[in-house]
Amino acid sequence: MKNCIFCNIDKDVKGEVIFENLSCKYIELNHEVLQGSGIIITKRHVENVFSLDVFQWINIYLMIRKVKKYIDKKFCPDGYNIGWNVGEIGGQEIFHVHLHIIPRYADEPFAGKGIRYWLKQKENKRKNP
Repeated sequence: MKNCIFCNIDKDVKGEVIFENLSCKYIELNHEVLQGSGIIITKRHVENVFSLDVFQWINIYLMIRKVKKYIDKKFCPDGYNIGWNVGEIGGQEIFHVHLHIIPRYADEPFAGKGIRYWLKQKENKRKNP
């Protein structure tokens, strides 16, 4: 897609392509707070994870394994958060499927708090379920 930043990854994203395979790329992001974090994006434009085909799933799986070895060696994290955001309400800002891989460290102020921690707060309770 012409206006999709992930379809134009080489000129639009602040990060470095570390690995790629037949259907996806891993980009290490230059993030000030989330040291070592990155994303896996599909080469073919797909809006969200529910639209992936089997070939893409297999290649993403293979990429996850390769990326974990890379991050473990380079950054030595103590844990990980890995996830997809789907739809605007789910936090998806770029409508091209991408998998967040976020290494976590024992000395972080929020160590031990996963992404669900924030969602489980009382302030997040629906008003009219």
